[in-house]
Amino acid sequence: MFVHLRLHTEFSIVDGTNRVDDVVQAAADDGQPALAITDLNNLFGAIKFYKAAQAKGVKPLIGADVWVQASGREDAPLGRLLLLVQNQQGYLNLCELLSRAWTHEPIKGQSVMRLAWLQERSAGLLALSGAQMGDVGQALVQGDRQRASDMALQWAAVFPHRFYLELQRCGRPDDELHVREAVQLAARLKLPVVATHAVQYLQPDDHEAHEARVCISEGEILGNQRRVRRFTREQYFKSSAQMQAAFADVPSALANAVEIAKRCSITLDLGKPRLPVYPTPNGMAEEAYFRQASESGLQARLERLFPDPAQRQSQRAPYDERLAFEIDTIVKMGFPGYFLIVSDFINWAKNNGCPVGPGRGSGAGSLVAYALNITDLDPLQYKLLFERFLNPDRVSMPDFDIDFCQLNRDRVIDYVKDKYGRNAVSQIATFGTMAARAAIRDVGRVLDMSYTFCDGISKLIPNKPGQHITIAGAIEAEPVLAERLDKEDEVKTLLALAQKLEGLTRNVGMHAGGVLIAPGQLTDFCPLYQQPGSQAAVSQFDKDDVEAAGLVKFDFLGLATLTILELARSMIVQRNPAKSDFAYEDIA
Repeated sequence: MFVHLRLHTEFSIVDGTNRVDDVVQAAADDGQPALAITDLNNLFGAIKFYKAAQAKGVKPLIGADVWVQASGREDAPLGRLLLLVQNQQGYLNLCELLSRAWTHEPIKGQSVMRLAWLQERSAGLLALSGAQMGDVGQALVQGDRQRASDMALQWAAVFPHRFYLELQRCGRPDDELHVREAVQLAARLKLPVVATHAVQYLQPDDHEAHEARVCISEGEILGNQRRVRRFTREQYFKSSAQMQAAFADVPSALANAVEIAKRCSITLDLGKPRLPVYPTPNGMAEEAYFRQASESGLQARLERLFPDPAQRQSQRAPYDERLAFEIDTIVKMGFPGYFLIVSDFINWAKNNGCPVGPGRGSGAGSLVAYALNITDLDPLQYKLLFERFLNPDRVSMPDFDIDFCQLNRDRVIDYVKDKYGRNAVSQIATFGTMAARAAIRDVGRVLDMSYTFCDGISKLIPNKPGQHITIAGAIEAEPVLAERLDKEDEVKTLLALAQKLEGLTRNVGMHAGGVLIAPGQLTDFCPLYQQPGSQAAVSQFDKDDVEAAGLVKFDFLGLATLTILELARSMIVQRNPAKSDFAYEDIA
């Protein structure tokens, strides 16, 4: 039996072509009881991996392959360390450590963990030495046994009884030297060893595609003889039998791989929404304040809709009945806080010179939303159904799409950060993927094919808005492409390699409008990521995964139309002072 503890998926971004579902299936097919995800400096794919592994009966182990600075000196060399989550405390510590590494100043262009941080936040984490990429391994390969011993003892002190010397046989020239020296060091210091395999891709014939992916991220050419080659043809997903054969001479290293899997156990509580607490006046109960605010808000709306008291009284019954039904439904589903939070920042925007859209989508069917000034459409007048927005028979988070003036949107986000705490609010990551056309162009470049040739092939991929066209689908749908594939060897080479990379995660971006508000420190739920040079942190989970983790997404969409309307309103007021109270809502 064997458990892979070192695995880079497509979410490592700079290397790794393992797709989460495929590699989990490979572990299940081989009868491996557990599998770890250890992407480079991130947990981007952790939730997807966790759910996929559980679905296949494979125990999910969560960790990260990180850059560390082993001393406090800024000029100290960087090394790698593999951190594995042992329990819930370890997961929280890893989230905090990764967030610090990305939001703190990088070193040599890398997000790097400092020794002091690890000393402070090592609880619940197991550490593997990083083999030749770690500072212990580097010292061993360089023949500096004293430095290797010092570094190993340092990490053993930071991670007491949780530090392992990592052994690898991945076909590199210095593998055997490192294994021999590491085993001797472990015997001298009485430290355990563990066998790992740096899995970068799934099958042996995926090596070229993986190298192409590395070249794409580094701006290199695949055939460049001077290019630094950091990966070997052995770094595919090996079976338990292959790993047992490779380390038959170090049985304790194999046993410890399984033992580590037993020591690590993390349960992520998914699917349970965790709303921030809305600060009600005078400590009033949230539900009571929600009812009061909705009822008083409806009264104000009805006074504007029906200025005549007699008419208002005659029209009131269906509004009261609908409001009572909606309030009861919202309270039963546990969402009054959501409505109060949205109402609060929308009303702040309206009162502070930031135009807000009237409401769109299914949220416009809510009378409560209308009463709380979230929307400006009377749902009864237009016969809009509340059940399209919230339905007790189909429990899901409410989701208002809110349009703000593009120029003022950031002011509203800053207001939310000030109100709920800057460590509790962030925007959301998105992952750009290699679509068919982009994959062809990228692969063509690393194969050193001409731009004109690659561009011509990519343009044969049909471009249909709203449809995801794959290379395989394009070959079936486009006769010219099929003909060229049949007749031209260059086209065969290009498309075969592009298909292996098609759909892989290529880059990290920021969601256009999604904002998270956590009920406390955000890193208690997910780690943060920050692009080098940027000041805006985003979640390391995408919108689906943050919702799975229980965080609530609020959509702050910037709309240029609202900016134009606000400029027009300002011009009307400036040119005609008598119209100082001009409002679009008053236009009949």
